[in-house]
Amino acid sequence: VSDLPFRLLCKEQGVGLLYTEMVSAKAISYNNKNTKDLMKIEDVEHPIALQLFGNEPKLMAEVVKSIEENPHDIVDINMGCPVPKVVNNGEGSALLRNPKLIGEIIKEISTVSNKPVTCKIRVGIEGAGADTLEIAKIIEDAGASALAIHGRTREEYYSGKANWEIIQKVKENLSIPVIGNGDIDSPESAKKALEVYKVDGLMIGRATRGNPWLFGDILHYLETGEKRPRPSIDKIKEMILKHTLLQMKEKGDVIGIKEMRKHIAWYTTGMPHSSKIRGLTNSIENIDDVKRLLELL
Repeated sequence: VSDLPFRLLCKEQGVGLLYTEMVSAKAISYNNKNTKDLMKIEDVEHPIALQLFGNEPKLMAEVVKSIEENPHDIVDINMGCPVPKVVNNGEGSALLRNPKLIGEIIKEISTVSNKPVTCKIRVGIEGAGADTLEIAKIIEDAGASALAIHGRTREEYYSGKANWEIIQKVKENLSIPVIGNGDIDSPESAKKALEVYKVDGLMIGRATRGNPWLFGDILHYLETGEKRPRPSIDKIKEMILKHTLLQMKEKGDVIGIKEMRKHIAWYTTGMPHSSKIRGLTNSIENIDDVKRLLELL
């Protein structure tokens, strides 16, 4: 979801820091063409973190060194991804079972990179090698500049409620910035995370699908204490069309339209006729189909 077109839309809404899509360090070492596309960054996106995953400290360090001239501002290591194909390969949140390896990865990369190195973890995985605070301290001691924590275990995926008490405990015991992640889906929840749990920053993911305005809503609420009205149907239609054109420009007409099907479903969730719209999105093939679809809103 965090591809270039969607990132550009979020940037317009005031987001403070962007992350690229997750990129395999091993794939970069193989000069994979698709990986180069994932690493593409536009000038307006700064500051932006290049999000890497892997489990081989030396290889990851070599890769980071080889792409030092890439225009990213931060190197971020994802140690929280719960997807089976990543976890089964010993990467993503599987690394929580091996705190020593986590430390080695961060240390090796921090040593070779002139850019800040950050990390993202979850609050646990079955068979974890240490508790979250211990792992967070290892990450800090290894040279990370900041740590983002998703308040769910790997097994929870995105179900239930995020455990912000664990995030708060880590924040209270680390000197590097701690970014909280999980269930931030409104200006009120964002304010609570900052004021109650005292995190240094907020990472927002699923709640922005179909709602890039959320960043601006939160900023406005934090600055003024007032809530902005939801975007009008015309504004939503305008955003869908803009998103579609960006997607087609970046991915080509066929893939761009195909990828917009999920986005249109997210943009129209809860709107009148949304179930009918979702059904029709599966048959859109070109920009004219999208425009005809928008006329139904």
